Amino acid sequence: MATALLTKALRRPTCLPSIGRTLATASSSTSSATLPQTIPFVQNATISPSAIVIQPPTRMDRILKGKGLMAHINQTLPSPQAKSLLDTLFNRSHPDRLLPGSVLSVTMQHAPTNFSGVLIGVRHKGPDTSFTLRNIIQRTGVEMTFMVCSPALKDIKVVHRAGGGGGRQGRRIRRAKLFYLRDQPAKMTAISTSIKRTQR
Repeated sequence: MATALLTKALRRPTCLPSIGRTLATASSSTSSATLPQTIPFVQNATISPSAIVIQPPTRMDRILKGKGLMAHINQTLPSPQAKSLLDTLFNRSHPDRLLPGSVLSVTMQHAPTNFSGVLIGVRHKGPDTSFTLRNIIQRTGVEMTFMVCSPALKDIKVVHRAGGGGGRQGRRIRRAKLFYLRDQPAKMTAISTSIKRTQR
């Protein structure tokens, strides 16, 4: 750039003062940008201008980039009521957890507002935890799947709990998914009659 300005100055001698000013400003700006900075109280050490200080990312920056996002969602997404359900009824290590074969009554904010049935399966997946109830209505098998963290879920009432023994505590079913009840309606009837006997 400086050589081009000098050639122009040689061709047009009237432009020498303005070219000199532009060359002076360009040289001063480049010299100030390229000169290294000195460290206070240390005369021999210098900092090059190309050195960039990288600040550690904050927690929100890490979340926006996708790092630790699922842990953040698992802590903030469920409501307090849903979190209590996840920690008690739908926790695999809790003593009061729901076992397959239990009879539940679910209250919803929309239709159907109330649904009762046998718990035939629980899908444990953090905030996406869901459970499936099955009942026979007018000789037709009806299944409904409910999300534990859904805002439409108002209440879950345990009508009959499947436990580790017999009697009022209920018989423990060894399978985690009771999908065989779809092909055996007689067992569904047996479960309903046993519930009526224990409630008397």
